Amino acid sequence: MFWQTFLYHAGRLFTYGLIGVLFGIIGKGLYLSGFQQRLSIVIGILMILTVVTPSTILNKLNITKPLYSSIGKVKFKLGLYLKKKSNKAIFTIGFLNGFLPCGLVYMAVLGAISSGDITTSAFYMILFGAGTIPMMTGAVFLGNFLKLSIRNKIQKAIPIFVIIIGLLFILRGMGLGIPYISPSDAKLHLSNNPNTCITK
Repeated sequence: MFWQTFLYHAGRLFTYGLIGVLFGIIGKGLYLSGFQQRLSIVIGILMILTVVTPSTILNKLNITKPLYSSIGKVKFKLGLYLKKKSNKAIFTIGFLNGFLPCGLVYMAVLGAISSGDITTSAFYMILFGAGTIPMMTGAVFLGNFLKLSIRNKIQKAIPIFVIIIGLLFILRGMGLGIPYISPSDAKLHLSNNPNTCITK
């Protein structure tokens, strides 16, 4: 059971790493274009809006509708591997599960884009996946022992943490000069003045 759990989470982390690389490339392009600071603010606002906006309004927007066909294919393949018990199948189940839509994954992707670096973005997503391991593993082994009230409290706490993270992204983009929280944006700006370039 321990080995299968390890393989499953290894598959998930591998997927999150790939997602981090993909969105890290996008974020790096935005960083080189000089949008890094404003992007951090926009992402923070989006995080907060996704939490405070009623789900009925979000459902009407059909934001994820274009992805439904791809998600359907992932679920179909996932169903095939769920019937198998080999190590390869367990790893593949975790790998495919990493592509399934999840609100917290969307939040992590927004953070990955704002990193402005491919390696940092991939590492960010892997750390995000690692952070979900205790809760997911506990849900499997202790799900039936946790009281419904405790599970409801955990669900209610998630949006609060998302809002806090969103506020941190906004502060980071404002460049207020606060160490670690809102560092100065002086190093984020790219110069268009040829006189500032040093040539040998």
